[in-house]
Amino acid sequence: MSVMRFVGETSREAMRKVRAALGDEALILANRPSESGVEILAMADEAVDAMAASQAAAPSSSGAERGVAPSASSTRSELEPAAVAPAAPASAPTGQSGLEAMSERLLREMQDMRALLARQPASPAPASVAADDRGREALARVLREAGFGRAVADDVLQGLPSELADAEADSEAAHAWLVRRLASRLSTGVDPETFLDTPGILALIGPTGVGKTTTTAKLAARCVQRHGPDNVALVTTDGFRVGAHEQLRIYAELLGVPLHALSPEQSMDDLLAELSGRRWVIIDTVGMSQRDQRIIAQAAQLQGGAERVRMLLVLNAASQPGTLEEVVTRYRQAARAAGVALDDTLLTKQDEAGQLGPALDTLIRHGLRLRFVSTGQRVPEDLAPAEASPLIEAALGAARVDDDLPVAAARDARPGAEALLGQGRRLGLLLDALRRRLTGFATLEAAWDLSALPGCLQEPRLATLLEAPPESLARPGMLWAARRRLPGADWAMPDLGIDDGGGWLVLPDLQQRQPVGWPGRLERARDAQGVGVHLLPALPDAETWLWLDESRAPWICQARPGHRVVHGGERLALSSLEPLAEAVETRDCRFRGQSARARFARLAVEAGPGGRRGAPASCAMSAWFATLVDPESGRTLGQRYWLTPLRSAEDALPLLLGRLHGEALPRQVRRAWERLQGTLPAETDREVCQLLAAGLAAAAGYLDQAGDAEAEQLRRDLLSLLGGRRRRRESALLEALLHLLMARDAIRHVGAAGLEGVR
Repeated sequence: MSVMRFVGETSREAMRKVRAALGDEALILANRPSESGVEILAMADEAVDAMAASQAAAPSSSGAERGVAPSASSTRSELEPAAVAPAAPASAPTGQSGLEAMSERLLREMQDMRALLARQPASPAPASVAADDRGREALARVLREAGFGRAVADDVLQGLPSELADAEADSEAAHAWLVRRLASRLSTGVDPETFLDTPGILALIGPTGVGKTTTTAKLAARCVQRHGPDNVALVTTDGFRVGAHEQLRIYAELLGVPLHALSPEQSMDDLLAELSGRRWVIIDTVGMSQRDQRIIAQAAQLQGGAERVRMLLVLNAASQPGTLEEVVTRYRQAARAAGVALDDTLLTKQDEAGQLGPALDTLIRHGLRLRFVSTGQRVPEDLAPAEASPLIEAALGAARVDDDLPVAAARDARPGAEALLGQGRRLGLLLDALRRRLTGFATLEAAWDLSALPGCLQEPRLATLLEAPPESLARPGMLWAARRRLPGADWAMPDLGIDDGGGWLVLPDLQQRQPVGWPGRLERARDAQGVGVHLLPALPDAETWLWLDESRAPWICQARPGHRVVHGGERLALSSLEPLAEAVETRDCRFRGQSARARFARLAVEAGPGGRRGAPASCAMSAWFATLVDPESGRTLGQRYWLTPLRSAEDALPLLLGRLHGEALPRQVRRAWERLQGTLPAETDREVCQLLAAGLAAAAGYLDQAGDAEAEQLRRDLLSLLGGRRRRRESALLEALLHLLMARDAIRHVGAAGLEGVR
C-alpha cells in the first residue's frame, strides 16, 4: 500500500518528514493529534494516479462490490464527493490492516473529489488558507503606516520567511527581519565619510529652501577638519536671494577658507583657474523649483568644464511624497541631459519630518545613495553619515495608524513600466548582496562580461583580469582538486581558495595556469596568494610531504577506506579501525545536495607519504572518521576518512567539513559547464567558460551550505527568480545565478538600445 504514516512532535516537524520522503507534491490524506505529537497520513501524488489507473482497468463489477451501482457512479461522484464509503466487504483478506482499509477508503473519496473538481470551476480559497498570509498583511500594514508605498512593500515582503507567515507584526522576529530587509535596500555607500576624502568639486543642488547653504557650511567644516583650510574653497551661484551670499561669506570667514562667486555666464574652467591649489571645492547652487527649466542649464554649466563635478541632491525629509518624487525625477533628468548620473543624495530637516518613511521610500525606489543626514542647524555638529538600520528604525517608529494621507508611490500611469523598474531594482540589490557576501563575485562578473568580446580578445583580457582583479582576493586556505579530468569532460576541476570567513572564493584557480608538480603549486600558492592551509584530495607523495613538513603548513587529505596505517604496532586498514576511534562531535552539514548529520571520531595513528616510493609509516598523525546519516530517518548515507597532522578538533573540524562539502563540486561544475554551452556565445574562450562554470558552482554550493540568516535570505531571493518549485536546492541556486547574470545583461542591452535611440 502507498499510504505512509509520519509522526512528529509538531505539525512542522511531521510535514518536514513528509517532504523528505515523498517530495513537495505529496498528498496529505489525514492528520490527527497523537500521544507522540501529530500523526499524518500521506502518499505520493504519482501513486494516486497509478492506483486510479489500475482501478479504472478493473471489471465494472468492482463498483457493485463497493455498494455503488455502475450506472449511478458518476451521479454519486458529483453529488456526494465527500461521503464516507461503505466498509470493506467481508470477503476481504483477514490479514488486511486497518491502515490499508482506511487507505482504500480515502483513495476512493479522493477519486470522487477529483471528479467533482474537474467538473466545477475553481472556488475561492477557504478562510484558513488566507490565515497563512496574516503575517504578510500585518507587515504590509506596518510599512503602509510608516509611509512606505506599495512598490517597496511588495518588493520587501516578497522574501517573507515561512516561519513569519503567521507572525504578529509587533513580534521581535518580524520587526528585526523587516528592518534588515529594508536596510539592505537603502544604499548608503561603503563608507559615507570617504565621500569627503576624494579631492574634487562637489556641487549641492536642489529646490529652494531645503537647506543647501547651511549644509554647504557643514560639509566645508568637515573638509577643513580633515584636510585643513588651505585645501578647501567655497563657491556660490546664488545671486538671487537677499543675503544668501552674505550668509555663506560669514561661514567662509569662520572656517578660514576663500569664497568665490560663479555667475550664470561664467564657465567652470575660468573658476578653476582662480582656485588653483584648492583640492576640495564645494559649490552652493541657487535653489530652483523642480519645474523650472533652468535646472537643465544649471546642470550643463556645472558639467561644462574640463573637470567632472560631483553633484549631491539635497532633499527635504519633511516634504510630501509627491513633491519628493517630482524633485528626484526632474533633477535626475536634468543631470542626464548634462551627460552625468545623479545618484548621491543628502537628507535635511530630519528633525522636522513627521515621518521619515516617504523620503526613504523615494530613495529606495530610485536606487539613490544616501550619503549624509542633517538633523538641525548647528554647524557642523548636526550632520551625520547615513546609516541604514537606524534610519529604518526611526521610520518604522513614526508610524501613523489609520493615516489617510497619501503614502509614497510611483506616479507612473504605466504599471508595466513600474513592475519592470521594480524588477531591475531587485536584481541590482541582489547583485550587490552577492558581491558583499561572496569573495570574488565581482571578478566573476567581469569574467562573464568577457564572453561578449570577440574571441581573439578574451584570452589576453582574462589574463589581465586574473593578474589585477577589481577586488581583494585574500585566500588563507586552498581546496585542492584532484589532478584528473572531470567525468565526461576533457578538462580538470579548478582549485578553490578559502577566504577569512571559511567560505569559498567564487573565482577559481585553473589547473592549466599552475606550475607542474605539487611542491611548485603549493609554493606558488603560499608566495603569490598567501595560502597557508591546504585541503588535499589525496595523501601527498614523499616530496610534497617533505615540503609541507618544512613549511609547517596545516593540511588534511582524504583517504581511502582500505588505506593502511599503523596502530598498536600493526598495519591495518582505516575502515577496520573505525570502531576504535573516539567520538568527538556531531555537526549538521550538506552532503550530495541534501541535509545530513556528520558524526566525527578520531584515532591516533602513524602514517607516511603515499606513492610507490613512499617511506614506511613513521609520522604521528590523526585519523578522522565521519559517519554521515539522514537527520530525519537515521539512514546511513556514507562514510569518510581523512588523515592530518592536526590533533585539535577545533583546528581540524572546519577543514574536514570544507573537504566534505567540496565533494559535490565536480558534479555541479559539470552541470554548470553544460548549461553555459547553450547560454554563452559559441566563440567564448574555453578558459573563460571553465572559470565561469567552476565559479558559479562554487557560489551555488557555498550558498547552499551556509546556515546564517543572511545566506537564508539570499537563497530565498535567488530562488524567487525562478518562480516554480525545484527539487534540489543546489541545482536551483545554480539556475538562479545563471538567470540573474542573463537578466543583468538583458537590462544592460535595453539601456544601451535606449541611449542609441536617443542619439
